[in-house]
Amino acid sequence: MNDVLTLSGITRRFGSVAALDGVDFTLRRGEIHALLGENGAGKSTLMRIAVGLVMPDAGTVFIHGTAVSRHSPALARRLGLGMVHQHFTSIPELSVAENVALAAGWRFRPREVEPRVEQLGDELGLPVPPRARVADLSAGLRQRLEVVKALAAGADILLLDEPSSVLSPLEAERFLAQLIAFRDRGISSVLITHKLREATSVADRVTVLRRGRVVYGGTRGDTSTDGLATHMLGAAPPPRPVRQAPVPGADRLVMEAVSLARLGETGTGLDQATVRVRAGEVVGVAAVEGNGQRELLRLAAGLAQADRGSIRRTEPVSFIPEDRTTEGCIGEFSLTEHLVLVAGEAAPWITAPWVRWTKAESRATRLMAEYQVQAPSAGAAMRELSGGNQQRVIIAAAMERHPALLVAENPTRGLDLRATAEILARLRDAARREAAVLVHLPDLDELIELADRIVVLAGGRLIEAPAGTSRAMIGRMMLGENA
Repeated sequence: MNDVLTLSGITRRFGSVAALDGVDFTLRRGEIHALLGENGAGKSTLMRIAVGLVMPDAGTVFIHGTAVSRHSPALARRLGLGMVHQHFTSIPELSVAENVALAAGWRFRPREVEPRVEQLGDELGLPVPPRARVADLSAGLRQRLEVVKALAAGADILLLDEPSSVLSPLEAERFLAQLIAFRDRGISSVLITHKLREATSVADRVTVLRRGRVVYGGTRGDTSTDGLATHMLGAAPPPRPVRQAPVPGADRLVMEAVSLARLGETGTGLDQATVRVRAGEVVGVAAVEGNGQRELLRLAAGLAQADRGSIRRTEPVSFIPEDRTTEGCIGEFSLTEHLVLVAGEAAPWITAPWVRWTKAESRATRLMAEYQVQAPSAGAAMRELSGGNQQRVIIAAAMERHPALLVAENPTRGLDLRATAEILARLRDAARREAAVLVHLPDLDELIELADRIVVLAGGRLIEAPAGTSRAMIGRMMLGENA
C-alpha cells in the first residue's frame, strides 16, 4: 500500500509554545486514518501544514512520495489534497454555489453550477441549497458546505477536521458510509474527530497526539475507545455526569401551541409546539438539523417572538449559542468585558451608570480558576483563547447570571472529551441548583446521557419521547416516524 501523504519530523512553534514537536505521520492510498487528541494537541496545525496553510519550522512534507519544498494551498489542490476545516471558511455574502465554484476553481455560470452543486450534495448525502446565501445558513448546513467544497475539485486525499461536529446521528452515519465508499474507490482520508466511536468504526489506523507529540499509533482493533481516551488524556477518561432522578420544582418555561416561521432561508419553522421545563430538570431537544430546534431555543430564550401561541418564562434567562465565535462572544473583548456584558445590570459590579471594573476583573479572575480557563489574564482578548477555553468563559458568564432558565444550543460543539465532560457536568450542576435547563445536542448519546426528558422535533412538530425510549427509536422519531 503506497503512502500518499507523509509528514516527517514536523516541528512548529508559536512563540514559546511547541504546537508540534518532531511529529511523523503517514497516510496510505485507500485508507481512513483517524487523528485523535485533545483541543490544542496539534491535530489541526499538522493538517494545515499538510495542505500548505502553515509552514513548519522543521521537517518535510511528502505528497505521493515527492518532497514539497515550496508548499501552498494552490499546490496542495493541484496535487489532490482537499481540506474540510472545523471553522467555516465560506464567504457569508456569497451563495452556496458561488462558494463551491470559488473553492473548486470553476467558472461561475449559475445555470451550470447550481444544478451541479445540488447533484453533488445529493450524491454525498449532504444536500445543500445552491442558491441560498451562506450567511443565512444554519451551522449544520455550513458544515455540509465545507465538505462539498473540498470534494468539488475532485480531491483524492481528504483532510477532514471534525466533519461531523454539527451533523445529526443519521447524517453522521451517512457521511461515514460515504467515507468508506471513497476508500473503496482508492480515496484516502484523514479523519480528525473527538468522537471515538467514529474512529473505531471506520478508521483503518489511528494516531493519537498529545501536547504536540505522537503518543500512540496502531490499527483500530489494537485498543478500545477507553484505551484511546487514556492515550489522548494521559489519564483515565473523565467521569460521566452523575444523573439522579430529579424532583422537579416550579415551571420555569411553558410554551403552549407556539408557532414561528423559520429563521433564515433554510429548514422549517416551529408548528404548534408545546413544552414545559421545570426547575431542577434537564430537557433535551433531539432533532435533525433544520427541523425547528433553532426556532424553539431562541423562542425559549426570548430572542425571537412567536407568531402564535403563548410563552411564559422565569427570569433571569441565560442563552448559550451554537456558534461561539460569531454569537457567543466578541473576539476583541477581554474576558472581563465579556463577563460584564453577559451578566447585565444586576451584577454586583454595576452601580448605575458606572461599571466597577476592578471588582469585575477580580471576579473574572476567580472564575478563570473555577472553570479552569487557560488564559494569560482576565484582560486577555477572547479571540486569543482556544475554542475550549472560549466555551468555558461563555459557560462561566452564563452561570454568573444565576439563571432560572438556561437554554443551551449545541454547547459541546467541536470540544474534546475533557471539555465536553466539563460542559455536561456544568449543565447538570445548574439543574441541581434548581435552574431549568433546555439543551440541544446533535450527539444523541450525549443527549440521552444528560437529559431527564427528551423532546423530539421533526418537520417543526414537537413530541415528547416516552421514558425509556431507545436510542434507535429516538433516531426514527427524528426522521418523522411515529411522531
